[in-house]
Amino acid sequence: MGLKSGHYVAIFGGSVAGSEAASELAKRGIRTAVFEQHALPYGKLETGLPMWHINLRDRQEGIINEKLQNDLVEFVPLTKLGKDIDFREFVNTRKFSAVLLATGAWRDRPIPVKKFDQFIGKGFHYQNPFVNWFNHRHEPEYKDIRFDVPDETIIIGGGLASLDVAKIAMIEIVRKALAKNGTDINVLTLEHKGIDSVLNELNLTLDDLGVKGCTLYTRQSTRQMPLNSIPDDAKGEQLEKFYETRSKILRRVMDKYLFNVQEQRVAVEPISEDGRMIGAVFQETRTEDGKIVNVEKSYESVKSHLFISAIGSIPEHISGIPLKSEIYDVEDTKTGKIRGYNNVFALGNAVTGRGNIRQSQTHGRQVSENIADQYLAWQEEDYAEIFDAASERVDSRVVSIGERLKEVPPLSADTMAAIHQQVKEMQNKVGYDGNYDRWIKEHLPPRLEQMIGYTKS
Repeated sequence: MGLKSGHYVAIFGGSVAGSEAASELAKRGIRTAVFEQHALPYGKLETGLPMWHINLRDRQEGIINEKLQNDLVEFVPLTKLGKDIDFREFVNTRKFSAVLLATGAWRDRPIPVKKFDQFIGKGFHYQNPFVNWFNHRHEPEYKDIRFDVPDETIIIGGGLASLDVAKIAMIEIVRKALAKNGTDINVLTLEHKGIDSVLNELNLTLDDLGVKGCTLYTRQSTRQMPLNSIPDDAKGEQLEKFYETRSKILRRVMDKYLFNVQEQRVAVEPISEDGRMIGAVFQETRTEDGKIVNVEKSYESVKSHLFISAIGSIPEHISGIPLKSEIYDVEDTKTGKIRGYNNVFALGNAVTGRGNIRQSQTHGRQVSENIADQYLAWQEEDYAEIFDAASERVDSRVVSIGERLKEVPPLSADTMAAIHQQVKEMQNKVGYDGNYDRWIKEHLPPRLEQMIGYTKS
């Protein structure tokens, strides 16, 4: 049966925002093609959400599967915008009614001092490859970068994501120290019980193991660390309560995983030897008139075999997509319309860049439009609410985009058929035959919890 006149929308990115947009458009009878750069459409659920969130990961991936298995949705895996598809050529020559960018924030925010980047892979690394390694190194087919996490690893950060990096570092450091002591404890148990509880059960301390622990260096004071949202109009006693909440979040994570925090320090210079970074010069900071400034002549040299920068993620720069600072340049916040294009719109953290925790108008809880950087020490039901609220924001934007499409003449039946044929050819090119369920089963990686027979006690 041929396609009727209507609208056909291209969506780049198949994770939370992309799958939600496809589902909402399908409810309106609009056909979509979802282009995903990876084999699986799960985005940072696989690479950025630490592996210990087993139930949450499975729940959210199941929701994505359900939304993408729709007769009006065509899934096109292994197709990366900017690499396999030229953005300008795609927008200008393909006849899609609209193009939605739900590509996420895959690029690590560069550390402000450019000298550090010359040591990437040589004692200095960024957060995204580090967490990806932690999540997937157990897989037989894993071929990406590998890490050896030494004691006294230094993390440069201060937000929620940097706490997860500190947790991972401590889990690795303590796991190796326990193994040398004759005790084999897997990473999932260490995370679930907490390093403090595991050591208490074994009548051990970090000192007994000869472990000093990793240290998180943050340019803010601990009160300023963005671990919760503070309304602009908060003052006095109310403001102090928000600051107290930040301290409680940090203390809870530190007590359970035993890492250190050095506040009010900013990295200003790498220290190298034989082409490898072996240390960093940190400068003290203070707050003046609400701004963080460096204190003159307050330098401290810190040595370590591994430095990890965890200061957030930003969208990748794709030729043809205008940027405003580090995020996509959006001229209409209601629809996410990209500046300079009539039918290109951005969703999710392609708009917001790094995760800014905001108050949800519908839930009244801490939520984030960019979920990619917000995985840390909350309970899984809190994370579930983050995902739900993120989906609701996509729904709101899709409604606005849908209203805009009503003003655009529908594509002819012949044009719809031609686009559909192009989509099918792109699927065939990557070996995808349209059987979504089979494709997912063939490409889903082995899970550590299944390999070791782990269940939460």
